[in-house]
Amino acid sequence: MRASPLAARIVDRPNERSLHAAPTPRIGGIGVALGALPFVATLGPSPAGWIAAAAAVLAAVSVVDDMRGLPAGARLAAHVAAATLAVAVCWPAGGAPDAVALLVAAAAVAGIAWMANLYNFMDGADGLAGGMAVIGFGALAWAAQRSGDAALAQACVAVAGAAAGFLAFNLPPARVFLGDAGSVPLGFLAGALGWLGVARGAWPAWLPLLVFSPFVVDATVTLSRRVLAGEDLLRAHRTHYYQRLVLGGWSHARLAAAAWALMAAAAASALVAQARQAAGQATIIAGWALAYALLLAWVDRHHPRRRARGEAAETPGKRR
Repeated sequence: MRASPLAARIVDRPNERSLHAAPTPRIGGIGVALGALPFVATLGPSPAGWIAAAAAVLAAVSVVDDMRGLPAGARLAAHVAAATLAVAVCWPAGGAPDAVALLVAAAAVAGIAWMANLYNFMDGADGLAGGMAVIGFGALAWAAQRSGDAALAQACVAVAGAAAGFLAFNLPPARVFLGDAGSVPLGFLAGALGWLGVARGAWPAWLPLLVFSPFVVDATVTLSRRVLAGEDLLRAHRTHYYQRLVLGGWSHARLAAAAWALMAAAAASALVAQARQAAGQATIIAGWALAYALLLAWVDRHHPRRRARGEAAETPGKRR
């Protein structure tokens, strides 16, 4: 696929917001989608087919965006529509939802749409997004199997396996990038399959959030800081915590190793917490909140934010 005409058309060229130095094809996500989605649709529980179809549409929209560019509104509408479908097909049948249920549904839609975007924002360093997918969906598969939901476990294994195949080509120095066609559907699947697991009673709502917390925390805190600082959210930046580490001198290999260790620790602790009582779960979650506060404070101290002048426009759904 790296030698195909499509690869020549979808190339990530170094610019003022990049962390790489050489033009690199960003078509790895197409392979991940082709490898994972048919199995998610056929091996997963019945709502998984709709989720896989929505992810396939997001992948197609992202390919068009990678090749020609789409308005931010069109991309965001696709993300929200896919998230709405995922929430709707997983909702228990029977009876009109009350106000609380509607609020929960709205929060789930917003959360899944945000996962699609934040995963894309975090796809900016070799091995980062691929490693998160392998570890994150692997942990969800383990949690589903332990809860007795073999179908959901198989769907998550399919995503983790496809991501592992991509990761082999994305290890530092990367020969291919995931691209929006991979990062957006992977983020969507993390949110949608996470929600499906909650709806089926496979795990509590906090579990997928803790599993994917290395991405959720970096992207959410970075966005919140930019909002509070009054920055233009449609302008490019390199102020994510992982970007600041590379700009501060870390190699992609060192960042990947540290990130994988953090991802593995978060995923393992989520699996441990799943088997604990409420008090034990709360203790583990509180411990991670403190750990992230200390980690972010360390990066802030040793690798402060750098703002580049004249940065190109950047919008939700585009690689950071």
